[in-house]
Amino acid sequence: MFRLPRILIVLIVLLLAPVPAALAGGAMHFHARPADGLALAPPMGWDSWNHFGCRVSARLIEREAQAMVASGMKAAGYRYVIIDDCWQGGRGANGNIYPNPKLFPRGIKAVADYVHSLGLKFGIYSDAGDRTCQGRPGSRGHEYQDALQYARWGVDYLKYDWCHTGGLNPREAYATMSDALRASGRPIVFSLCDWGVRKPWRWGAAAGGNLWRTTPDIWDAWRGRHGFSLGMLNILDRQVGLAKYAGPGHWNDPDMLEVGNGGMTNAQYRAQFSLWAMLAAPLIAGNDLAHMNAATRAILTNREVIAVDQDRLGIEGQPVYRHGNAEIWVRPLVGGREAVVLLNRGRQPLHIRLRWSELGLPGYLPLRLRDLWRHKDLPVATHGVTFEVAPTSVIMLTETPEQPRTPG
Repeated sequence: MFRLPRILIVLIVLLLAPVPAALAGGAMHFHARPADGLALAPPMGWDSWNHFGCRVSARLIEREAQAMVASGMKAAGYRYVIIDDCWQGGRGANGNIYPNPKLFPRGIKAVADYVHSLGLKFGIYSDAGDRTCQGRPGSRGHEYQDALQYARWGVDYLKYDWCHTGGLNPREAYATMSDALRASGRPIVFSLCDWGVRKPWRWGAAAGGNLWRTTPDIWDAWRGRHGFSLGMLNILDRQVGLAKYAGPGHWNDPDMLEVGNGGMTNAQYRAQFSLWAMLAAPLIAGNDLAHMNAATRAILTNREVIAVDQDRLGIEGQPVYRHGNAEIWVRPLVGGREAVVLLNRGRQPLHIRLRWSELGLPGYLPLRLRDLWRHKDLPVATHGVTFEVAPTSVIMLTETPEQPRTPG
C-alpha cells in the first residue's frame, strides 16, 4: 500500500487546520509594534468612495490620477490615489484575491504602475472581516496572503475597514494585518477604520496603524445625521480631547473631505478644509477631480492652509474659546507661530474677538497676522483683534510674534 511521507502528512494537516487566532485576529498576546517611519506628515490624496461609491474601474482611477496632476493637486502635495470598496472579484483556487475582471481587465498592477508613472502613490481597500462593507471578499484568515499580493501589485497605502467581523478583537486584528504588511517587504501606509467605536486613538499606533478613523462616516452636510453618517460639525466635535494621541507617523482621522461634492456651500467647504488642517488630519479628497470647478480646485490647492496641515511639529489643534455659535481653534506651528481658526457655526454673521490671552501670549506683544484665504497680511496688532465672520464660515489666520523695536 502506498504511504505518504510523514512531512507531507504534516503539511496537509497544517493546511486543513483552522487558522490560528493570532492570524485570524482573535485572542492573542498583544505587544506594541514599533514605528515604521511612514506617514510622518498626514497623508494627502484622493479616495473613490465619497463621490463614486461602488462605481470604480481602472479607467476611472487612471482618469482621476491624471486629474490630480493636471489640476495642480500633485504640485500642492497630494500623492495617494486610493481605490475604495468594490474592486474585488473573488479569490482563486489558491486563495489569492483578484480584481473584478470586467472593471480591471489588465489587473490591479497595471493601474498601480500607471499611477506610479505619474509620480503618485497607489492605495487600495480591504476589510478585517470575512466580507467588506459592500459584500466583497474580506481579508480575515488571508492577511499575510493579501499583504503579499498588495506588495506584488505595488500598493503604497491600505485602508482597512471593520464590517462582518463577528468574534474579532479590533486591536488584535489590525495588529495582524500590520504584521503582514511589514512582512511583505514593501512600505505600505496602514489606515485603520473601526469608526472610532473601540477608541482606536488609544491603541492604533501600538497596533501598527499610521492613522485611524475617530468617527462614523462623514455626511456631506454642515451638521446633522444621515443614517450612520454624521455632518461635518458633528465629526469636528468628536475630535476635541484627542490631540495627545496624534503626531508624526500616527494620526487621528476624522474621515475624508467632502469638498466639491455639492452638499455644502463653498464657504462651508473652506471651513472643513481649514478645520481638518487645524486637526493635522489626513487630507483625502473625495470629489470627482476630473470635473471639479475652479472654486473647488482653489480650496483643495490652497498651499497656505495645506502648510498648516503638514506642519512638521504634528501637533493637533484644539478649541480655546467656545461661546454660542462662536469658536476659536488654535494650533502650534514650527518657529513659535500659531494657526488660528475663527468659526461661526450659526446662520447669522458674528463678531468674534481674538484676544492674545487665548493664544497664551501677553497682550502687549505685537503680532503679525496673515489671512490664509485672502492671502493677505494684516496690520500688526496688540492685545486683540475683532473679526466679522460670515454665517457657517471661518476665518483662518497664522500669527507670528513681532519683536518690539528697541527704544532709542
